[in-house]
Amino acid sequence: MSRRAQMIWLAVGVILLALNLRPLVVAVSPLVGMIRADTGMSAATAGLLTTLPVLCFGALAPLAPRVGRRLGAEPTLLLTMVVIAAGAAVRLLPSVATLLAGTVLIGAGIALANVLLPSVIKRDFPTRTGTMTGLYTMTLSGGPAIAAGTTIPLVQATGLSWRVVLALWGLLAVLAIAVWLPQVRRHTRLRASEVGAAAHPVRGLWRSPLAWAVTGYMGLQSLSFYTGAAWLPTRLGDAGLSSELGGAMLSLSSVVSIAGALAAPALAGRRVPAGVLVVAAAVLNGAALVGLLFAPANGTYLWFVLFGLGQGAALSLAMLFIVQRSPDTRHAAQLSSMAQCFGYLLASVGPTALGAVHDASGGWTAPLALLLAILVPQSVCGVIAARDRHVTGHEPAPTTTPTARESGLSAH
Repeated sequence: MSRRAQMIWLAVGVILLALNLRPLVVAVSPLVGMIRADTGMSAATAGLLTTLPVLCFGALAPLAPRVGRRLGAEPTLLLTMVVIAAGAAVRLLPSVATLLAGTVLIGAGIALANVLLPSVIKRDFPTRTGTMTGLYTMTLSGGPAIAAGTTIPLVQATGLSWRVVLALWGLLAVLAIAVWLPQVRRHTRLRASEVGAAAHPVRGLWRSPLAWAVTGYMGLQSLSFYTGAAWLPTRLGDAGLSSELGGAMLSLSSVVSIAGALAAPALAGRRVPAGVLVVAAAVLNGAALVGLLFAPANGTYLWFVLFGLGQGAALSLAMLFIVQRSPDTRHAAQLSSMAQCFGYLLASVGPTALGAVHDASGGWTAPLALLLAILVPQSVCGVIAARDRHVTGHEPAPTTTPTARESGLSAH
């Protein structure tokens, strides 16, 4: 296989891995009514089906660089797909406990892949980081849109149970395993000097202001997205619009976010200052929130289109900053771990916190004003993260020469 063909196959593998990082979580939401009716679970327990994965994303993110160094990036990414597929299969078993256990497995697999994929993009596509980050983020946005829009039609068209349809999304992980296997076979030994340098973790990023700016931007945009996705459809319902329209608008925003995810890195690659794109994404989100606050029934489609564009651009920029602000793959993995640990833990409490503000205030002015206020520190962090610098850490001098499998890197 030629070098060009290998790189194309690698890019396809990265995209397929990314395609597995959201559908098995998002596909639960349209099925919640069926799941509760069939299992008798409470609303609080049903909420765990979407909350547990997000908690896993944050809590397990710090483990990813360690596992990647121990097993290697390619074998670890293969393992994540195996765990995700296993989680999908476990959810077929007829009990609430296995449904939750499978959900935790899926969240754990996604958590590790979330962190390692940006470092693979940094390592293997050094001259095309913007393009690959855009494609990666586009897939992160497109996967949920497909899952949200097709899960119920699949149940209706096939007559299959909700458990089987939910498990069918695990076939994407099986496909990713098949495509990714050649990358594992090429996981070979590196030169001793490269291995010795690569095997040690980067330390000290928690004391880096630039790393905290990247982390802050990742965390606040995640908080904005997950909180908005949880409550904006309800805002429409409280304004007298149908719940069906609320679900359709959320799906529309997910589809539109693909355009934002592609456009932001592409524009950054054409020398549009990334800081300008950060502010533009915040303005789009702000306009959507203002529209939903004052005129939810008028221009509903416009507000959700703006929300999708802004969120897609913000997520893509957050991923791009992880890659661009890292001088090498070790820093990329460590910075990705730091940003996603903080980001997803923060995002996991956002919907509950905003719901509490809504209950306390009795309306939507205070909650939407809070979401608008979040855009200010988010923009500040983003503008700082957009500066063309690298994060710096420190690591101990190696005392032994580890194997390539311990390094978390591979040669192609």
